[in-house]
Amino acid sequence: MTPLRAPKGMNDILPAESGAWHHVESIFRSTMGLYGYREVRTPYLETTPLFVRAIGEVTDVVEKEMYSFVHRDDALTLRPEGTAGVARAYIEHRVHNSEPVSRWFYLGPMFRAERPQRGRYRQFYQAGAELFGDPGPHCDAEMIESLVRFLGNLGISDSEVVINSIGGSGARKKYRDALTDFLEPKKHLLSEESQRRLVTNPLRILDSKSPRDEEAVKGAPVILDVLDADDTAHFEGLRRSLDALRMPYRVDPHLVRGLDYYTRTLFEIKGGADKLGAGNTLVGGGRYDNMIAELGGPSVPAIGFAAGVERLLIARSAAEEAPIVSVFVASMGDSAVSCAMTVAQRLRDMSLPCEVDSRGGSLKGQLRRANALGARFAVIVGEAEIASGSVQVKDLAAHSQESVAVDKVAEYLKGKA
Repeated sequence: MTPLRAPKGMNDILPAESGAWHHVESIFRSTMGLYGYREVRTPYLETTPLFVRAIGEVTDVVEKEMYSFVHRDDALTLRPEGTAGVARAYIEHRVHNSEPVSRWFYLGPMFRAERPQRGRYRQFYQAGAELFGDPGPHCDAEMIESLVRFLGNLGISDSEVVINSIGGSGARKKYRDALTDFLEPKKHLLSEESQRRLVTNPLRILDSKSPRDEEAVKGAPVILDVLDADDTAHFEGLRRSLDALRMPYRVDPHLVRGLDYYTRTLFEIKGGADKLGAGNTLVGGGRYDNMIAELGGPSVPAIGFAAGVERLLIARSAAEEAPIVSVFVASMGDSAVSCAMTVAQRLRDMSLPCEVDSRGGSLKGQLRRANALGARFAVIVGEAEIASGSVQVKDLAAHSQESVAVDKVAEYLKGKA
């Protein structure tokens, strides 16, 4: 019989790995909390039209990468990104009526049918946030600052902030026309995919990693040159706020994002180049001031970002692993198991994580297990201990041992913890 395996690009996270995930998630939650963000949880399944309308019908995500199906006449899609579902929840629950500004964050799996590679999978996890109700640009700078703080807390000290403005819908159309005029005579030099994008979504050509496309776009028009006065003022305001926060950044006028909903501010934060190589973008985001209205809600400005958790795990400085238990209870012989379990019960009543080895075996082997679990203490229960009404408490770090009354061991260890 062929062994069953997880679907390609969808990976198990085993207990030995989950501690690192908890570490990243905990730092993300605490950092977002410093800025007043609260957690939102949306369904993994949304209606397919949500993503078509929000992301854009001619984007790679909608055209190629979504897991979509029809169930009882409902067109459904496993969420390929987080922003559209959060925006839908914001509109559906009329949050704008009760909150002038909403700061939400999320953590969870996303799904895209693309070729798996290191740090990029078909089921992948994102940490993201959305801010509704503030047109910026000062909150844009604050969001970028929060992310640099988050990455620093993960031990990623080489982060680089890259910014651009894509302007409003008017500037975007003018730039699209200028870029198309520039690239049309070079169409034969573009990759096959970019030749198609020249008709459907020419801005995405700027994001291509094909050497042919990178050569062809050299000397292309710059979007900053076609911004209107309000767009320019917004971008300059972003730069002033970043300067005030003493936040180094680099302007890249060819920075684009792969989704159609972005307006004005775009940003990426790179880091961990020593571990990720050239593809070291850790966070991407920007404004999407028109999405809420386009999805049927009121006119509410918004900005958000998303970071791939798998890539953060690769880029971070490895943290010291937390112990699995504080106390290991070793039972020596069948008659000692019941006593050992009673001791463990009292320890847990004191909120001390512990494990009982009810299989028996040698003391040496059980102490080896205690060390593997990261336990600070081992409580040894055997027939002699039962007879004397006491147990042996071994401090595995100090290499010391003490006899403690069985009914006092929980209080004794709580005082040591």
